[in-house]
Formats: sequence, C-alpha cells, structure tokens
Amino acid sequence: MEASAGLKPKRSDFTLAALSQLSSSPVSSSSAPVVARFCADRGVAELRFCQDSNFIDGFDFNLGTSRLFKLGPVQWLCISESSDNNKEKSYSRGVTIHFRTEEESRDFHSAFEQWQNVDVTQGTDLPNGTISDVRSKFDNKIESSSAKMYFHYYGQLLHQQNMLQDYVRTGTYYAAVIENRADFTGRVVVDVGAGSGILSLFAAQAGAKHVYAVEASEMAEYARKLIAGNPSLGQRITVIKGKVEEVELPEKADILISEPMGTLLVNERMLESYIIARDRFLVPKGKMFPSIGRIHMAPFSDEYLFVEIANKALFWQQQNYYGVDLTPLYGSAFQGYFSQPVVDAFDPRLLVSPPMCHVIDFNEVKEEDLYEIDIPLKFIASVGTRVHGLACWFDVLFNGSSVQRWLTTAPGAPTTHWYQIRCVLSQPIYVMAGQEITGRLHMIAHNAQSYTIYLTLSAKMWGPGAEQGGILQTSSCKLDLKEPYYRMSQPQPYTMAQDQQPHQLLQAQDIQIHAEDLEEPELLQQQPLENSGAQLQ
Repeated sequence: MEASAGLKPKRSDFTLAALSQLSSSPVSSSSAPVVARFCADRGVAELRFCQDSNFIDGFDFNLGTSRLFKLGPVQWLCISESSDNNKEKSYSRGVTIHFRTEEESRDFHSAFEQWQNVDVTQGTDLPNGTISDVRSKFDNKIESSSAKMYFHYYGQLLHQQNMLQDYVRTGTYYAAVIENRADFTGRVVVDVGAGSGILSLFAAQAGAKHVYAVEASEMAEYARKLIAGNPSLGQRITVIKGKVEEVELPEKADILISEPMGTLLVNERMLESYIIARDRFLVPKGKMFPSIGRIHMAPFSDEYLFVEIANKALFWQQQNYYGVDLTPLYGSAFQGYFSQPVVDAFDPRLLVSPPMCHVIDFNEVKEEDLYEIDIPLKFIASVGTRVHGLACWFDVLFNGSSVQRWLTTAPGAPTTHWYQIRCVLSQPIYVMAGQEITGRLHMIAHNAQSYTIYLTLSAKMWGPGAEQGGILQTSSCKLDLKEPYYRMSQPQPYTMAQDQQPHQLLQAQDIQIHAEDLEEPELLQQQPLENSGAQLQ
C-alpha cells in the first residue's frame, strides 16, 4: 500500500557495513562509517550516501528511476536507470550495499519502498504548476500506454464537444454552481481535470475569488484560449497543465469541482484523482461538487439483447469457411461476447425488481477503497421471467448550501452520454414473482484505468418451506469494463399488460441526503415498483 501523501517514513538513515560500486573496491577505507540516507531536500526523493557528515560525490540515486535487488540476507544491489527517456532503457550505474544485520537490511528495504511511493512534493517550495520528477501515484498504478491513449482522447475538441452537448450533464453542473453562489463567492476553487475549462468558467460566474484549472492533457492549451476569450472571467482563472497527483498550488482550495464520473461511475479511475486532489488541496470541511455518488443496480430481463449477443458468435459455427472449420473457437467467441458490458439506453420496464444502491461519499472515501468494490446483492423479483443479468446506472449529488441538485443517468430519465450499463449472463436464471435473487457484484481495479467485474446472481427457493432450502440456480460472469459493447440503438418498445402500471421513476433531485442517512444505505433505495419487469412470451 502506498504511503499517504506528504507523510514521510519514520526512518531515513542507515549505517552500512560496506558500500562499493559495481566491479569496484569499497568506496572508502576510512574508519568512519558510511551512512545511507533517504532525503527529499531538492524536491525529489533520493537515496544518498555520506561519510563524516559529508555526502559522497556521485552517489545520489533518484528513487523514481532506481531499482533495488536482493543479493543476500544483508546485501542489496541498487541500480539507477539511464535518464535518456527517448531511447530504450538501459541501467547506467549501481552500488552494492552491505548491512551489519538482517534486521537493518529488512528495514532498509521497507524504507526504500516507502520513499519511492511517498509524495515528496507536499510542503516543498515548488513554483505554481511545477511537476515533480518523482513518479506519482498515477504513474505507479496506471499503465503508460493506457494513460497516453486516455489523455490523447480527452485532448481532442470533438470529444469535449460531445460532453458539452450533453445538456443534462452540462446544464446540471451549471445549475448546481449558479444556484449555490453562496458557496463560491469569494472562494478559492480547484477544477480537477478541467478539460475545456467550462466548469472553471461556471465557478468564476458564481463569484469565485480564484479558480485553478488543472488539466493533464493537451486540452489545457484549448482551455487557456477559451478562458482568455472570456477576459471578465478569465482574469480569475489559472490553467495548470499537469496531473493533480504531481502539480503544486500556491494556496488551498475552499471548493473542488470536477466531472470525474465514467461508465458505472468508476470507469477510467478518475474518481481516485478526485480523492487525491481532496487530500492534497482541499481545506478541512471544504466542499466538493459533486459530493456523493451512488451506483444503482437491478436485475433485468431482455430476450432481444440476449439473442443479439449470442448470435454474434454464430459466425464461428461455420464448418467450411474457405475450407476451414471454425467451430473450435465458437466457445471462446461466445464467452468473449458475454464478457463485454453493454452500454445503451433501455426501457425501465425491463427491470424485474426494485433497484438497490451502493453509496460512495467523496468526502470520506479513501483512495484505496476504490481499488476494490464489493457489493452484496439482494432483490425480490416482482414478476416471473428469465433474468438475463444486472442493469446499472449512477447518480451524483451536488450538496450545495442553498440547493441540493442531482445528476442522474437512470433509465427513463433524459439520456446522458453515459447511458446505462448492463452485465449480461451467458446463462440466464429463471425466477417467479416474490422469489429472492441474491448475488455479488465484485469490481477490481486494473492498470488500464478500469475494472474487472465479477458478477454472480442466484435464485433462491421460494414459497412455503423456502427457509429450509437454498440456491436453486446460479449464474456467473466475468466482464472487462474497459471493453464495453456500445449499443446505441433506442430502447425497444414493450407493450404493457392491461394490469401493468408504468414505472413511477423516482426523481433523484427530490431526495434529501442527510449525514445520518449515509450510515444506512438502504434509506437511499428507491421505493418498490408495482408489477415491474418485461412481460416476455
């Protein structure tokens, strides 16, 4: 686990038995001991060696570009990479470090790892916008190729336009800010992942004293142009190009504003950067816009979707494709199609039970809590049908002092660019009205800025004597949230039975969230819906 931002490990000095360069004699024959010292007095975490209180020239190792190898119980090899990043990496120099005891050797190894991960820029006097040479938390946990594509994508105006033209998204942010002018007037604001800078401009319109717009992609240059083109607001906005994990700001923020939500709320893992920005820049009890996120889940029945996905694999059932039998790959192709979460807008009447929700309080959640999200599932089927999987959507709360406003992506509500997401089982389960559906939604973050999803749904015994029985049927699937199936067709029309009432969608904006409610997530669940579920033949 990484060290907390700005928190230095307790031990920084280690007395050595010996120190030598590779293929060289010991550094010094003096009787004075050599000390290995971890420090960050130059704004970079370093391992340096000194003797008689003087640092040995040429023996300083940048921990961001160094690696440690164990040679024996009391002996380590420290190697520093070449600083030429334009060429293939090559190791330029190294030293062997000998300790007096195994305990000191172990302590040194622990300190080395802690100092590599610690955020040394905290509290240092770096100019505004300066980025540390040390690998940040972002770099340590995110694959470089994924990050490159991510920042390339958001560095293009056409993708920013797509988000700006999501009028539910943009309009809700504007209303949440302007209706809560009291929270922004005269305050310092940090816009995390500012993109085009639109939220920074909203904050300035609401009377912010100053806004720091932090953006890591090339979109930062476009943001500067847009802000410069609005001089009455732009004079109170500073654009800083860099990651929130790395940049330094000249002052703390009273408010954080950001749009860190991805598909299923957590995709792209920007929520973690939002939390890091909270820990680094926000004053105690400062406000976050948004402040709470909720993932809503309910089982669904959609025969059309199931058949559509299953039929994709029929190509691999050809036994004479230009003389080649493709059937050996049919099973793999079938499972591959069902490993893709489906992103589209669907008719809420497909839900076969009232939804439940999982609450994430951005004010309190720790970054590490987002590495693995485990949600137990429990539903009561309101109709007898085949359950094809789990439907999910999210909403976020802007908990302003004047107005509470929600941004929702619920089915049946105005469609956003997030749509909804459905995890489809390759083996549907059968349920009857009143039957209990249990399961688990387990999401594990991976270094491609997304999550691996493990879903299990089970139908329990029902009716008289159900308490004596157990699970009747179980189905599981593994999905990669990074590789969804974008199915942008409009929701299919479903004819309601004469006795079936339309869903009375719960408007998220009508829910009042209080601190005590967060301790009982079930209080946030939507009310049961009468006769919900698709009526399938």
